[in-house]
Amino acid sequence: MTQQPYGVDPPSLRKTLGVVDGVAIAASSTAATTSIGIGLGVTAGVVGLHLPAIMLLAFLPILGIAGAYSRLNRVEPNAGNGYVWVGRSLTPWLGFLVGWVNIVATVAFLAYTTAVTGSAMLQLAGEAGLHRVAGLALDPGSTAQTTAVGILVLVAVTFTAVTGVKTAARLQIGLLVFEYVVLLGFCGYGIVTGPHPFSLSWFDPFAIPSASALAQGLLLSVFCYWGFEAAFTVNEEVRHPRDASRAGTITLVTMLGLFLLGSLAFQRVLSEEELAGHGAQGLAYFGDRLASQPLAALPLVALMFSAVASLQAGVIPTARGMFAMSRDRTLGPVWSRVSARYGTPAVGTLLIGALATAVAALALVIPRLADMIMATVNAVGIVVALSYALTALAAAVRFRGLLREDRRQGIRAVVLPSLSAAALLGLGGYLAWSFYTSTDHFEVSADNGWFLLLTPALMIVSGFVAAAWAKWVRKSPYFRTGHGTDADAPQLLATPH
Repeated sequence: MTQQPYGVDPPSLRKTLGVVDGVAIAASSTAATTSIGIGLGVTAGVVGLHLPAIMLLAFLPILGIAGAYSRLNRVEPNAGNGYVWVGRSLTPWLGFLVGWVNIVATVAFLAYTTAVTGSAMLQLAGEAGLHRVAGLALDPGSTAQTTAVGILVLVAVTFTAVTGVKTAARLQIGLLVFEYVVLLGFCGYGIVTGPHPFSLSWFDPFAIPSASALAQGLLLSVFCYWGFEAAFTVNEEVRHPRDASRAGTITLVTMLGLFLLGSLAFQRVLSEEELAGHGAQGLAYFGDRLASQPLAALPLVALMFSAVASLQAGVIPTARGMFAMSRDRTLGPVWSRVSARYGTPAVGTLLIGALATAVAALALVIPRLADMIMATVNAVGIVVALSYALTALAAAVRFRGLLREDRRQGIRAVVLPSLSAAALLGLGGYLAWSFYTSTDHFEVSADNGWFLLLTPALMIVSGFVAAAWAKWVRKSPYFRTGHGTDADAPQLLATPH
């Protein structure tokens, strides 16, 4: 490994990626198959048979966020993206918070996906007739068993991510092709043959039971879309900043189509009770209703591939975000070490994998996988909404001059991101308040509002503590200027991988 000391120009990453590579990374990070197989069931438990409505409604603010990311990326490509953009346009404290919550949210997501991956593998083992190992009954609903199996996969994909983004992207392209072929085939067949009649009420958001259900459903849907911005975390490794913007937009629109397809198929094939009651095993149940073995196992294989790809895709952007923060001395120098062999932040990548493993182990305090998933998704949804909203506000502030120069461009660059930010901040605030007022005691349970509120609160508070350390102990120049290190800093390694 090589490392630049503080005070000199830090290294950059190698520019080897194109649009297709960026789409592969962003699509894997978004993990459509995992979101459909698990997220739809969780969301249906909140909004009932209105999944198409909630997915369409959530897409609107996310589209405004995507526009903000694309415009900011064109003028300042940087692996730190929101951390750099918010720090420059609003305040370094909020910029650091954006970078921090993205890191801790992704680590939580990796822990959650680790268990999902293990669950898919144990379900596949059961389909193959393997129900016991060394006298232990295999249970795909057990957090302990699924986490143990998933950690083995996390270790493997972390080492793969160390070898370079190009290698990871090639692997993910193969996984995505298989996933989408299976997903399109089964969902299309389910829409045509499902026993439950199609209803226009599925698209009516006003039919959702309550305002709190609408707010929680929207944030759960935001969680499903989360990950499209992974294309912007590797924008220093793409050949042109426009490639990252195109990759992010293509991914987001593709996710909308897949989520609508999955929503319609699930509601045509499964009743509301079946849809909400199967949790992490929802996609396997869906496959069993449409086909017999071995074809019925294909959706489960696709879920496993999606979970593996999203593990790898989660490690990659997080390591690069911390690489950008380390360049600015807001995090320690270990995160900006670059491998002389692979041209990647290898040490940081390995540390991210280790942190995710530790958090996955901590999640064992919630014994049921379904409860752990619900707690994680709610926490991550709130902090992701905050991060998106601050980034959109940064775009609105930065491009506010366009309102005077070009009204049409001003509306796209300022008004739409501002509306998206207001919507997400309002949703997050309302949901946090509903969690706070839903109980009068604390309990480690996915049904306890104070517990659901505690996790995102700790993520945010720890961000301000870490920011204070970076400002007054590390004495990072970022807190004087709000500017991130130039993304075009001198290349450490000239030979492309």
